[in-house]
Amino acid sequence: MSYIPEQAAMPPEQRKGKILCCECGTPIEPNPVNMCPACIRLNHRDVTDGIPKQATLHFCSGCERYFQPPSEWVHCALESRELLSLCLKKLKGLNRVKLIDAGFLWTEPHSKRIKIKLTVHAEIAGGAVLEQVFAVEYTVAHQMCDDCHRSEAKDYWKASVQVRQKAENKKTFYYLEQMILKHKAHENTLGIKPIHGGLDFFYATEAHARKMLDFVQSVLPCKYQHSKKLISHDIHSNVYNYKFTYSIEIVPVSKDSIICLPKKLSQQLGGISQVCLVYRVTNTVHLIDPTTGQIGELNSTTYWRYPFGSICNPKQLVEYIVMDIEPIMEKDKKIAPGKGAVSNRHVLADVWVVRASELGINDNPIHTRTHLGHILKPGDSVMGYVYKLPTALSVSLRV
Repeated sequence: MSYIPEQAAMPPEQRKGKILCCECGTPIEPNPVNMCPACIRLNHRDVTDGIPKQATLHFCSGCERYFQPPSEWVHCALESRELLSLCLKKLKGLNRVKLIDAGFLWTEPHSKRIKIKLTVHAEIAGGAVLEQVFAVEYTVAHQMCDDCHRSEAKDYWKASVQVRQKAENKKTFYYLEQMILKHKAHENTLGIKPIHGGLDFFYATEAHARKMLDFVQSVLPCKYQHSKKLISHDIHSNVYNYKFTYSIEIVPVSKDSIICLPKKLSQQLGGISQVCLVYRVTNTVHLIDPTTGQIGELNSTTYWRYPFGSICNPKQLVEYIVMDIEPIMEKDKKIAPGKGAVSNRHVLADVWVVRASELGINDNPIHTRTHLGHILKPGDSVMGYVYKLPTALSVSLRV
């Protein structure tokens, strides 16, 4: 029996001969430069020579943002992907090598030092690829951003949004406040100042003020006016410094108000009654005639073309007790030809009510018609308006 070497037993395609390093004579597998790794590092330049091992990050302690050249300040948490991306952008020589891996090295949180570990590949003479691992240390330097600088100098805002509603009842304005909080539309504000009749929002840029304007327009029907004031002017660089103001006026009607439409507008809405109830306010005003169930909608443009106010607001509501109710059948409804749409969500009904303060004293209930026939039943407590017409006393009911 003869001995067969282990390499001879391997298939020809798996046999690899070894050569001696041309510098130190160490047996190595063949490579394009015929050198061992130690000699390659000695005879070839460091592939990280053009990459700085130390750098500086500017941090604003007022708003806790990092400076991202050329002029942006961004929020970055420690050891986050955003902070790692910002650190890599500070290294100018990375474009000459291939970045394989990058990660943070632990440092004391209060040391004002950030370290990252990088793995790079670079091609050297003969087509060989050299891999190298190194660390870069960043020093966190404090620098006040422009926004914080203006705030300290009491010149912190460049744009303001003035929101006003000229009405006795502020129900629509309170709805706007809730929508601002729900959608966090106030995130970019530098300050909010309550003013009689509304609020003032202050912003560092006109773009943020414009964003708030667009939000208010998407929530409520309103109109606005734009103005700007010149603060300073550099004649050498031709730079102008303005302060911008957006004045927004919200429609002076609110949910559950009774309004009186202009005759021309009433005709445009399909002949709806001029005396209507506002049952909802979104980016349009939703109207309903409680006696016929006819509905209509007004957008911002239409309202300001034919403006009107409220003849009754929710502060004037009076409590009533429902004594009896009788829904109106479809066959008994009188719908004139050419009339507008009728609500499918409401049910017309004849209802007899008595004031809560006169219950047991007044035996003559008030008869009226309501659009809440699908909700009311005898014994319910409801809120309603009392207004006198030329022919009768009418009550408009709401739950």
